[in-house]
Formats: sequence, structure tokens, C-alpha cells
Amino acid sequence: MTALRWAIADGWTITLRDLTHKVNQPIQLLVNMLFSVMVLLMFSYLFGGAMAVPGDYQEFLVPGVLALTMVFGVEATFTAISTDANRGVTDRFRSMPMAPSAVVLGRCVADMIDAALALLVLALAGLAIGWEWHNGFPSALGAFGLLLLLRLAMLWLGIYLGLVLRNPEAVMALQILVWPLGFLSNAFVSPDTMPGWLGTIAEWNPLSATAAATRELFGNPGWGDDTSPLRAILWPAVLIAVFCPLAINRYRNLSR
Repeated sequence: MTALRWAIADGWTITLRDLTHKVNQPIQLLVNMLFSVMVLLMFSYLFGGAMAVPGDYQEFLVPGVLALTMVFGVEATFTAISTDANRGVTDRFRSMPMAPSAVVLGRCVADMIDAALALLVLALAGLAIGWEWHNGFPSALGAFGLLLLLRLAMLWLGIYLGLVLRNPEAVMALQILVWPLGFLSNAFVSPDTMPGWLGTIAEWNPLSATAAATRELFGNPGWGDDTSPLRAILWPAVLIAVFCPLAINRYRNLSR
């Protein structure tokens, strides 16, 4: 129990450090928050008239952009982890008398707080352009829970990639690859409109499962089925089960 309290206390210290770092860069924080809003407005007002979806396109779009934002959060995670590791900050933390899991745990909590704030801002923007949920507040909470679960899975993936990629050029290349992987989903259009092989890949994208499940829970139009909520839980669970131990093991062996 003492070791657990030690890990929690040290992890919270790292969380405060990461949050303070974000607050001390208000311009970057503001840009990150408004970027997803810009994507939402751009697709809603510039391309929405050309999109064929069942029902109102804005109600179809908002859950997709919410899920996309959770996936794109992986960029911030692996970039911050890689930057700390590359500058020797992580090694310095490892040399201090703190719980071995504190750095990873602190980053996890800080990024989840950041993700919750991003969801709030984006949801308010969606409400402002006419989006709403129709299945009641409990179902909406379940949808937001699935979105945060996806972010948690992306977070562990990002921590692992950040610890592996110590080279800034590799980090930049990975940032570029995140975009096509995020857009190759049902966030903006149905996979049925894509070539067969591409649509199949889009359907298997974890983002697609979460987007379809959240549309169903919000009562928004979409192409989900009865298995969407289950897949939206299983995909993140598998990613967490794989990359959480990999990230922890990588951190422990970072300087060996």
C-alpha cells in the first residue's frame, strides 16, 4: 500500500508538471483546442453539402470528429514523450528517488485531462452549429466514455512510440502518417463509398468502431450495427493490453 501511495503521489507531481507546461504555453494550448473546431467547421460548411449521409450531415459529422480528435491526440503524446527523452529529461527523472511508474502515470493522467477538455470544447462547438444527442444524458455519457477509452488506448500507443522514437525526424514522419490513418475511417463518409479493399480497411479502423458506436449512443445518423459498441470497447482494450506493458517495459529499460 505504501508503494502504491508513493507511485500515486509521484505520478501526480509529474501530472502537475505536465499540466503546468501546457498552461505556460497558452498559444499552443489554444491552437490545439481550436484545431479540431476548425476541422469541424470546415467539413460542416465547406464540404457538408456534397456529402450523402442518412439524415443531417452535421449530426453525422460531430461524433466522427470527436473520435478523430481522440486519435489525433496520439501525436501530442508521442511528441512530448520523445522530446523529454531526447533532451535527457526522462533520464533525469529516472535518476531521482521517485516511483518508477510515476513519469508514465503522470503523462497518462495529464493527457487524459487534456483530452476531456478537448472533448468539452468540441462538443460545445457542435452544439453551437446545431448538433445534439437524442437518446438522453446517460447514453451521451456512455458515448463520451467510449471516446475517452479510445484516447486512453491511443495514449499508451503514443507513450510507447515516444520512448522508441528518439530521433526528431522519425517523430515528424510518424506525425505525417497519423493523418491518413485517421481519415481512413467512417469519420466523414461511409466506407461503402470507397473502393472495396479501402472500405474494408476503413471498417477495421478502431476509430470507425468508436465513431459508429457514439453515433448510435447519441442517436445520430450513421451506418453502425449492434456490434459497434462492443467493437468500440474491444479495440481499445486490445491496444491497451498490448501497448501498456510494452510502454512500461520500454521505460524501465530505456537507459540499459
